[in-house]
Amino acid sequence: MGPPSSSGFYVSRAVALLLAGLAAALLLALLVLAALYGRCARVPPSELRHRGRPDAAPSPTRSPGQPLPTGQTRPSREPAGTAAPGTWRPPGPWDQLRLPPWLVPLHYELELWPRLRPNESWASTLTFTGRVNITVRCTVATARLLLHSLFLDCERAEVRGPLPSGAEDRTVGRVPVDDVWFASDMQYMVLELGGTLQPGSRYELQLSFSSLVYQDLREGLFFNVYTDQGERRALLASQMEPTFARSVFPCFDEPALKATFNITIIHHPSYVALSNMPKLGQSTKRDVNGSMWTITTFSTTPPMPTYLVAFAICDYDHVDRTERGKQIRIWARKDAITNGNADFALNITGPIFSFLEDLFNISYPLPKTDIIALPTFDNSAMENWGLLIFDESLLLMQPNDQVTDKKAVISFILSHEIGHQWFGNLVTMNWWNDIWLKEGFASYFEFGIINYFNPEFPRNEIFFSNILHNVLSEDHALVSRAVSLKVENFTETSEINELFDLFTYNKGASLARMLSSFLNENLFISALKSYLKTFSYSNAEQDDLWRHFQMVIDDQNKILLPATVKSIMDSWTHQSGFPVITLNVSTGVIKQEPFYLGKVKNETLLTHNDTWIIPILWIKSGTTQSLVWLDKSSKIFPEMKVSASDHDWVILNLNVTGYYRVNYDQLGWKKLNQQLEKDPKSIPVIHRLQLIDDAFSLSKNNYIEIETALDLTKYLAEEDEIIVWYAVLMNLITKDLVFDVNSYDMYPLLKKYLLKRLISIWNMYSTVIRENMATLQDDYLALVALEKLFETACWLGLEDCLQLSRELFKNWANHPENEIPSPIKSVILCYGIALGSDEEWDFLLNMYANKTKEEERIQLAYAMSCSKNPWILNRYMEYAITASPFTFNETNIIEVVAASEVGRYIAKDFLVNNWQAVSKRYGTQSLVTLMYIIGRTISTDLQITEEANVAPGLCHPQCPQLQKEESLLTQVQVPALWNDSGCGPTWVTCITAVGVDHVPTLEPAPPKPQALG
Repeated sequence: MGPPSSSGFYVSRAVALLLAGLAAALLLALLVLAALYGRCARVPPSELRHRGRPDAAPSPTRSPGQPLPTGQTRPSREPAGTAAPGTWRPPGPWDQLRLPPWLVPLHYELELWPRLRPNESWASTLTFTGRVNITVRCTVATARLLLHSLFLDCERAEVRGPLPSGAEDRTVGRVPVDDVWFASDMQYMVLELGGTLQPGSRYELQLSFSSLVYQDLREGLFFNVYTDQGERRALLASQMEPTFARSVFPCFDEPALKATFNITIIHHPSYVALSNMPKLGQSTKRDVNGSMWTITTFSTTPPMPTYLVAFAICDYDHVDRTERGKQIRIWARKDAITNGNADFALNITGPIFSFLEDLFNISYPLPKTDIIALPTFDNSAMENWGLLIFDESLLLMQPNDQVTDKKAVISFILSHEIGHQWFGNLVTMNWWNDIWLKEGFASYFEFGIINYFNPEFPRNEIFFSNILHNVLSEDHALVSRAVSLKVENFTETSEINELFDLFTYNKGASLARMLSSFLNENLFISALKSYLKTFSYSNAEQDDLWRHFQMVIDDQNKILLPATVKSIMDSWTHQSGFPVITLNVSTGVIKQEPFYLGKVKNETLLTHNDTWIIPILWIKSGTTQSLVWLDKSSKIFPEMKVSASDHDWVILNLNVTGYYRVNYDQLGWKKLNQQLEKDPKSIPVIHRLQLIDDAFSLSKNNYIEIETALDLTKYLAEEDEIIVWYAVLMNLITKDLVFDVNSYDMYPLLKKYLLKRLISIWNMYSTVIRENMATLQDDYLALVALEKLFETACWLGLEDCLQLSRELFKNWANHPENEIPSPIKSVILCYGIALGSDEEWDFLLNMYANKTKEEERIQLAYAMSCSKNPWILNRYMEYAITASPFTFNETNIIEVVAASEVGRYIAKDFLVNNWQAVSKRYGTQSLVTLMYIIGRTISTDLQITEEANVAPGLCHPQCPQLQKEESLLTQVQVPALWNDSGCGPTWVTCITAVGVDHVPTLEPAPPKPQALG
């Protein structure tokens, strides 16, 4: 816009009077609006949390966590509206998800005082008060301040400044605060000032606040009640990631707004206080009631985002060691420390830190690391700088954990969280849309760390089983999201929580692994060293990472890429799904296409037109070949053609480092099948896994015929790798197959086909179980896969499996100190009940009564549903709805029984007679779930009609909760009439074709353990 013009124009007197009148009216309207605006959000924010929706916030998939028991809901801490009903505010920056760039936080002086006292009967909440002084730099002149605040009652707000610079000595003024109000939908506190802050000047915001600490949430500040040394005790801890710091103290709660922190915690003298930094000093104070409190101050943190601020107040003991001059302490219940439960974690933590320091040539910058094991922590683990927080089940070793995968789980999760000290803490993503930069790389380096300390670990197979298989099973082109998203796509805070999923963790790790594979490990680490050094104590975006990879590529001439690193990797991170590449071994033509669930030929709705730049590492007849690139929709590679020789075969995607599935033409699959039958060991284990997983996934989704996948299983009698068997059984023996009555005709076919192939691997592991399970304690893949093998053998009626189940259950019942091996405990409990009488069932009920750990009680509750005796199951459900003799609060017993083989029929009749009691006990939503489960027993129109009449009250128009659900009749018909392409009649024909000569008389299938689904 140019300078204003000097020319004028004429206005008549009448027009002038009219304009003056309009101006006066406008002024009056503005005054009215200002009055309404000033009244906005006058409801105390701490009261708003009770107006929230009862939705559960999404949980992180970075590591396993227990779901809430059926029938319970997690209160939301997100308010449903902006403020009190009827209030109004004009549009403004408080309507935007991102903070305006007016202020940059530099330093926080934070004091918190939770009123946690020992020896109390703790209610579900307790209060805390706090003060925070935030030093900020103003970048844009403003008379209004926005910062994050959620459910905090602001009791005082002042602004001091401008602050003097350097050694300047002058009186600091104050900027009047005319009003404080809350835009609670975007979680802002707004300060209306009586003056304007000046760009380039520093100011100090002084805020006092109060709120509540909840026991049943794991967000912001929360507390656990637990038992230690025979006493009931409580502790307080924090979880700030991703956006919960704002519920603890007013702050600039975005990852790029790093600042230093001086933290002070006021706590009861019998507790110890922990935070990110070492303790600096302690003093005492007396409250208005005369009670003494301890004031603990901590050293100044490095610059860090608010989501890494951490506190704990506890009555714990610790074990410690020093690693390279820095203290490492693990805090846990006193009983656990005394029993040595924390020793394993302590012994591996220091070496992991040292390994990563050496790998990246960057020292861990904090003087200490505390790791605390909470009795209950829904997030599993959190990487707070200097104070890592874990659920104790993922950090502490119990005496009976030796023959489990517990050591590996602890090692993986510790490696992940320690990896975050570099990826996330030292270098932080600029905003949450690139969260994969920390979670993906921390997940990837878990495996490098474990492999370094355990060279015998089959790294590729473990990565495939833990990471790649899970995300490939969920990812597809039309619905799944991209790994890296555009910031402008986010409009609500809740969308940030949804980013903690398989695509952030597993797909992010898989893409990091693919990048490492088509470069090499040295170039990969060199680029990461450069990236971490450049952005230390700062923030980065995805493109910053690609630039550092491009720099190392440009500095060498051995690795040649078809495009820039950014172009290659953006094709994977900026679009959803993944490709299927198909090789025609007769012509050498490879084509790529997006992977779709349930692909249909000539489907017109498939609009995914993008391609990927695909690295293809491959082997031919057992020999590794040079890397090639598929950077267009199709390409010819003459070297991939195979001859008529029986020894000629090709497998693409060496070590399954590429994030894609591989298909072949009929000849290509035939060659691979022939090689498996002739010499399965000539194909590496990782590729036997890959072939099974790709083939079954492609057949299930209509890319190839099911016969092609089943052909690959003919050789299984020669397969002695249990992880390959695990992949086969997970694809063949699905929940839908086991539970759907329409699949019963498949049981005798599967039994004959699988048992003669499974007997060899069964004999191998049943001998180990009988003689010395301890030999498996370091065999991670066997510990993971053994349960599925055992479960399938018993489900197929293998007599030795059933007999072994009886033996192990009886031995445990007679000598409870002789624990059932953990990897197969759920199966043994189930079949011990299924093959036993009411005596075994009553024994398990008594064991349930004497257990205190929820996980153990849930396991026993599921096992009791395995009974084949109708009156026992009916009595079990009676116990559940009357809460007598036990409450069975850990899970919905009616649903558990309904999902069992015999119980599905008993539950239907029970529901007819008791639907009101079931509704009262578990809620109306449970009735819909039950109808769906029971619907699996239906195969005729008459049965559907009967099912719809089970509980006519469910469809009553005055039942508002069920009005929100889909038609109940539809819920019933879906499972009854559904016939999955992978589990329908086609399979009967296919299994007959690949090895079953005739259809034997239908035999009843023994029950399948329900505990693990």
